[in-house]
Order: sequence, then structure tokens, then C-alpha cells
Amino acid sequence: MEQFPERPLFGGAVSTTFPLRFEDVSNIREVPDHQEVFVDPAHLAREQGAEGNIVTEQSAVFEAPELQFRNLPAVITTANAQMAISKARQGREAQNLVKVYLANLRLKGVGTDVVVTAYEPVFINPLSESASSVGAGLTVPAAQSGRTAMVEVFKQAVSSFRINDWNLFGADAV
Repeated sequence: MEQFPERPLFGGAVSTTFPLRFEDVSNIREVPDHQEVFVDPAHLAREQGAEGNIVTEQSAVFEAPELQFRNLPAVITTANAQMAISKARQGREAQNLVKVYLANLRLKGVGTDVVVTAYEPVFINPLSESASSVGAGLTVPAAQSGRTAMVEVFKQAVSSFRINDWNLFGADAV
């Protein structure tokens, strides 16, 4: 079984746990203060060349007392989906099928949301750029390769998510 060590993010202001094989956190980046992004799911799907999106599971909203700040608890909602995606330059004929895991952590005390996502390939199209590096066809389930299933990695990362320094969210958070 893989180990899930604690990983410091944003200089240690945030931490979570995930297996050693997920060492590339280069896509985690700080966002300027007061920046909000609103996403139209239909527009996002078009931009990613996605189609056939199927939400397979969505949780109820539940409180996360461990993320409470100023007596305002955080709430978490999660969803799992399946979608066909490709890079725009590859076109629909090169779409890969992936499972997407998404959690929205609403940090009411600092007026912001944190979105955690994880992707798990299901089928790699032979015409996809990914096929040259990982091979084409159905992917091998994690359990068959001695790895922890992505859904378990995702659950662990979300359930262990902690804010260690609320100053990350600005002077008002002190």
C-alpha cells in the first residue's frame, strides 16, 4: 500500500496528503488577491474539446469543522464525472476518456473557495499525444498495478486538507 505523506503547499500555509508518485505540484499556483473566476460548464467543455460529460456522483454539502475560521465552518461539496477530452489542436478524433474528481472547499471565514481536482485516464486514444508516452487503449486499474485507486487518493487529499496559516488569505484573515 502506498504511503500518503503530508505535503506542504504555498510555502507550508496549506497542507494535504497524497502518495509519493504525485510529486509534481507545478500546476499549484498562487492567485492574486480578490481574483474570482466564474466558469460556464458548457464553455469550459467546448474550450477543452470535451463532450459526453456524465456526472456520476455528487455529494451533499457537508461541514468541515477542521477548516473553521472565525467560528465560520467551511463546507465541502464533491462530484465525480466522466468526460472525453482532447487538446484543441488534436481535435475530437483524438479524445481520451477520463474520470474527473472535483471538490469545492468553501472557506466562509475568509470568503474564498479552494477547488481540488484529480483526473484518472480510462481510455487513451491512439491518435492522442498521450499515447506515445503511456500507450493507447484501456488503462490498467490502479489495484492491478499495485497503486492506490485515484478515488482513494482524492478522498485522502480532500479529507486531510488543512490551512496552517490563515494569513495566506490576506491581512483580514489574521
